[in-house]
Amino acid sequence: MLAIVWHSRTGAARAMAAAAHDAAQGRARLLCAEEVTPEVLLAASGYLFACPENLGSMSGAMKEMFDRCYYPLLGQVEGRPYATMIAAGSDGHGAQAQLDRIVTGWRLKRVANPLLVNLAAQTPEAILAPKQVPAERLEECAMLGAALAEGIALGVF
Repeated sequence: MLAIVWHSRTGAARAMAAAAHDAAQGRARLLCAEEVTPEVLLAASGYLFACPENLGSMSGAMKEMFDRCYYPLLGQVEGRPYATMIAAGSDGHGAQAQLDRIVTGWRLKRVANPLLVNLAAQTPEAILAPKQVPAERLEECAMLGAALAEGIALGVF
C-alpha cells in the first residue's frame, strides 16, 4: 500500500495528493500529515509526500510529521520507494532538498523525479489565497500516484 502524506494551507498540495490518490485506484491511503504515526508509515510499502514550500522550506506541519516519526522508523524502512510533490510560489527546491535530506536517514529510494508545481504566488495576498492547480499539473500528480501504486503492487520497487 502506498501512503500519500500531505499538508496544505491553501489547497494546492491537498489537491495534488488527492489527484495521486484517486489515480492509485484503491492501492493508496491518503493521510494528512497531522494524523500520521510511525505505525502508519511502517505499514506502508512506499511513500508519496506532498507539501507546500513555505519560506524556502517544507511546511511546518510536514516537518513536524517527520520529527514525530523519524527516530521510531530509523532502521526499519530502508529501501522503500518514495516520491515527492511540492506546491511552490516560485521555486520549490528548498522544500525538496529539505525533504530529501530527512529521508536520506531512512535510506528510502527515490523512484521518480520530484514534481514541483510553480503556482507563481509572489505577493502576500497571492501567497495566502486559496490555490487552484492547473489541470495539466493535476494530471501529472495523478500519473505519479498511479505509477507508484502500480510499481508497489507489482513489486517493481
